[in-house]
Amino acid sequence: MPTNSDNDTMQAIRVHQYGGPNELKLEQIPCPQPQANEILVRVHAAGVLPMDAAVRGGILPGILPKAFPYTPGTAFAGVVEAVGADVNDFQVRQAICGRAPNGTYAEYVTISTNPPKLDFNRVGYNVAAAIIPLALKPQSLTFDEAATLSGGATTAWNALFEDGDIQAGQRVLIHGAAGGVGLFAVQFAKWKGAQVIGTASAANVEFVRSLGAETIIDYTAMPFDEVVSEVDFVLDTIGGDTLTRSMHITKRGGTIVSVVGEPDQTLAEQLGIRAIKNSF
Repeated sequence: MPTNSDNDTMQAIRVHQYGGPNELKLEQIPCPQPQANEILVRVHAAGVLPMDAAVRGGILPGILPKAFPYTPGTAFAGVVEAVGADVNDFQVRQAICGRAPNGTYAEYVTISTNPPKLDFNRVGYNVAAAIIPLALKPQSLTFDEAATLSGGATTAWNALFEDGDIQAGQRVLIHGAAGGVGLFAVQFAKWKGAQVIGTASAANVEFVRSLGAETIIDYTAMPFDEVVSEVDFVLDTIGGDTLTRSMHITKRGGTIVSVVGEPDQTLAEQLGIRAIKNSF
């Protein structure tokens, strides 16, 4: 439990209104107590995801957050400190990782072991529902490393295989191939047997090559759309102009998935491609 003198409060990052990083405030708040179907987790590491900034900026008003102030963050790795009376799948002192809807930028977080589904249909997202997953932390990973799994790894897997349904032999372009989502996407696509093309800075070219990319484009030296065209699948982790330009190099019948931006559906229809906003 918390290490303060009252034994009932904890430190947490809180957001009181929509805005930029300056809205993140470190505060002392009551420590949550697990309900019958919940576990209490001491957070050792929290992942920072694009969606965290998007929610803080007001991308889902009226849906997320449900009310102010709130504690941001969903990806985490930590240790189970207490379990509710109805919990059978987890035990005290187990190291776990996953996603938590109650905010992980805190010392402690409570997590339901049978959480409700989150409906994104009202804002036009492609995923009807997303379930918050929990898993035992791999022993070979540190807490910092494990905290990235439910963010980068899960997002990459969902984008490639749920949204994109990529197949062996397809040409797959992954933007930000050295980033938190991209580094997993390169390895997953390579495992599937795709021809992997990645964009990265000069400093990360060899790193991306070591992950399995066959072609690496240094985006600081040349425009990617002057190097590649007619790709079957694009994973966009950049957004903005990169997203739009990527749509033009996706082959007719191909798919582009963005984890940060909403693709122009009118343009997608004109180009004859599928364009999806991944919301996992």
